[in-house]
Amino acid sequence: MDMAAWIERWGEPAVLAMGGLVLGLGFGFFGQRSKFCLRAAVIEFWHRRFGDKLAVWLLAFSTAVVAVQGMILLGWLDVSSARQLAARGSLSGALVGGLLFGLGMVMTRGCASRLLVLSANGNLRALLSGLIFAVTAQASLSGALAPWREAISSWRVVDGGPARDLLALIGGGPKVGLLFGLVWMAAALWFAVRSGWSFWKWVGGAATGLMVALAWWFSYQVMAHSFEPVQIQGMTFSGPSAEWLMRVLAESDKPWTFGLGLMPGVFLGSLAGALVGREWRLEGFGGAYTMPRYIVGAMLMGFGSMLAGGCAVGAGMTGGAIFAVTAWLTLVGMWVGGGIADRLIDRPQPRAEPMPTGGAAADMARAP
Repeated sequence: MDMAAWIERWGEPAVLAMGGLVLGLGFGFFGQRSKFCLRAAVIEFWHRRFGDKLAVWLLAFSTAVVAVQGMILLGWLDVSSARQLAARGSLSGALVGGLLFGLGMVMTRGCASRLLVLSANGNLRALLSGLIFAVTAQASLSGALAPWREAISSWRVVDGGPARDLLALIGGGPKVGLLFGLVWMAAALWFAVRSGWSFWKWVGGAATGLMVALAWWFSYQVMAHSFEPVQIQGMTFSGPSAEWLMRVLAESDKPWTFGLGLMPGVFLGSLAGALVGREWRLEGFGGAYTMPRYIVGAMLMGFGSMLAGGCAVGAGMTGGAIFAVTAWLTLVGMWVGGGIADRLIDRPQPRAEPMPTGGAAADMARAP
């Protein structure tokens, strides 16, 4: 049965939600098995270790870029009407939001997608952080924090179209995007070889990125075969998190979406990955895992994601794969913000001991 037949039988909302569920299962499973995590990659980068965490993220990101640009070249995908390219965007929101998100993901030890993956593995810290992330995202979208988001977003805006397309700005096209992705993939493979062979690092990292690319392809196919207006969309977690929160709190008559299917799919896929790897276990707060740190970090991520127009996957990988200017600016902000948080919070400089004076100095001078 082709896409048109599925749509005619079940309707666009059901088909989109089912597609999100299936791709979410793949993303959750492969993300869990490969330990895909932007925060871990950022930490390795700023610590100059360049190990398997960085290799997995680069492999996933480059796979998404290569797959998306390859499909565009083959005529299988057209992203010109995607929100990240066609709509007006905010440069200030992308940069500030990325910085705040980067700070928050280090404090919570995971980005939005990683928190969902860890929640399915029994991590109660991630579950609490994810709930606070969703509440803050909703408050930033249409609640108490919305005026702040709108004010920061208005500082510097960019029109949709070529002005928001990085490939158009540099005078390139899908071929340039594909070449760029292949260069990043070569770097990812080099880091992967250096850090040692691991089946899930290679296969899981590439498959995670492929799920991001397939999300673009799937929603485009629904749009192309639908008789109703359907917006092409990619994989993201900030908007769907807020949407699921509102559906849990109150009855909704809004139709199902790709994102609503994605969230439970990722949870179930990650749960399956944890069970396969025998990694499921309950984890709470204790030791260095202080609750205030996670709460503040989740709030920063929730506000930052809505300000930037997406999370580490939504704005970073999904938007980055189609070379949206704001997405790449957000990625830069996330890497810088993560580095700042690591430097100031996780790696504080040792305080210098005060110099002894008086008799204490004399005693030290006489000491053998």
